[in-house]
Amino acid sequence: MGFARACSVALVGVEGVVVEVQADLEPGVAAFTLVGLPDKSLVESRDRVRAAVVNSGAEWPQKKLTVGLSPASVPKSGSGFDLAVACAVLGAAERIDPAAVADVVMIGELGLDGRVRPVRGILPAVLAAAEAGYRQVVVPEQTAGEAALVPGISVLGVRSLRQLIAVLSDEPVPDEPSAGPGVPDTMSAGLVVPGAGLGTGLALPTSGGAAHRPDLADVAGQDRARQALEVAAAGGHHLMLSGPPGAGKTMLAERLTGILPPLSRQESLEVTAVHSVAGILPPGEPLISRAPYCAPHHSATMQSLVGGGNGMPRPGAVSLAHRGILFLDEAPEFSGRALDALRQPLESGHVVVARAAGVVRLPARFLMVLAANPCPCGRHTLAGAGCECPPSAVRRYQARLSGPLLDRVDLRVEVEPVGRADLIGGGGRGESSAVVADRVREARDRAAERLAGTPWSTNSEVPGHELRTRLVAAPGALMAAERDMERGILTARGLDRVLRVAWTVADLRAAERPDASDIAVALELRTGIQRGVPLRAGVER
Repeated sequence: MGFARACSVALVGVEGVVVEVQADLEPGVAAFTLVGLPDKSLVESRDRVRAAVVNSGAEWPQKKLTVGLSPASVPKSGSGFDLAVACAVLGAAERIDPAAVADVVMIGELGLDGRVRPVRGILPAVLAAAEAGYRQVVVPEQTAGEAALVPGISVLGVRSLRQLIAVLSDEPVPDEPSAGPGVPDTMSAGLVVPGAGLGTGLALPTSGGAAHRPDLADVAGQDRARQALEVAAAGGHHLMLSGPPGAGKTMLAERLTGILPPLSRQESLEVTAVHSVAGILPPGEPLISRAPYCAPHHSATMQSLVGGGNGMPRPGAVSLAHRGILFLDEAPEFSGRALDALRQPLESGHVVVARAAGVVRLPARFLMVLAANPCPCGRHTLAGAGCECPPSAVRRYQARLSGPLLDRVDLRVEVEPVGRADLIGGGGRGESSAVVADRVREARDRAAERLAGTPWSTNSEVPGHELRTRLVAAPGALMAAERDMERGILTARGLDRVLRVAWTVADLRAAERPDASDIAVALELRTGIQRGVPLRAGVER
């Protein structure tokens, strides 16, 4: 009779739960039983592990084998438990010392030939292991850089089960071919960096080459829309761009990420964890340092936007855009159910998806940008352009964006067609993204200093109660907003959002607090009604 245990991690959304993999050998008819709420892919690990162990040169125990996954009440899915199951079985069979694997977290899929293959969610899994007090992890070599992002963790990246058995048994480590393109073939054992214990991981560079990034200098004209982008980036405010086709709505939205500040270390880990679970981390770039940009097609379903799928829900577009931009081009063409499902994450910064397999809470704090045509043909606002849409069709088209959703959008800008002089003459070229990004960063620094000691970091996150009691505007500044509220132009939520935008406009011009002109600018951006005050974000008026 033999017993051994190893550890792995079960992912529930982007949160991990450490699972103890226990292997028990008893005399009897040879059989392999796996218990502990495994899903179909995990049940199939019995055949994968057996073949991998035999093809790695180890002997498979011909006894009654029971492998338990504890805690048994947590659903387990995926093939990432293969490595832990194999080592627990070999420890119970005394092929390796059971004490050598008892406190080691192992994550990886096994091929039938014993190769260790990468799986999704390495970063959140290692984060969960670190929070549970574990200090040694074994992962596939391709994902060792991702695992090494977690401080205080010793990381061993292996290419095959043969290598892992040799390391755990203090035997010469066999050479193996490189695991794949892009993986450095510097150490035959796949060890990221030699050191104490199982080795210390080395974080890889956070970005690749100097790829071309869209720049605001490419945009001709569109002064008002450019300045609205600056306000949106400085305060994290949601934005709607409305205008005819070809006016530059998509072009503007694509350049918004270029003026957002770089992600902090904590934000980078949050974004990388979500992208790791989704399996879309860029190769050779384990840490995402810039704000992500997600632009789903208008045919996207509600599940693809907010998260879902068979079994345990997976991140949707709102989570993939966490700490970045969610751009909905042709927004009225999205289904009403999909758009209305965005209300909760827009307010709370996370989305809760309930399925029969469990309830998952996914991060979803993003900056939403909507782009819409004025009518089905797109020529409704162009004088003499020949719009043939009847008024009823225009009303139906514009009503596809519900009032409750639009009420959560802080900035609404009409994007006019670019004139010939701006487009061909070159006279309408504006500032570059680098110049605007400097002003945005300074405005965010002012907001962060003002909000120090609170749960908020940007103006868009501040609750209305705080704006009306502690962070008050200048005396008499709200008169225009109060009149709009009495006329029904503004709702209570709308007034709070006007105050947030006004604080951002004040931050951009380095003012201590908003005055009447800042409120007028915020009202114009929200309602589209001209207030007679030019929008000149970042420039002293």
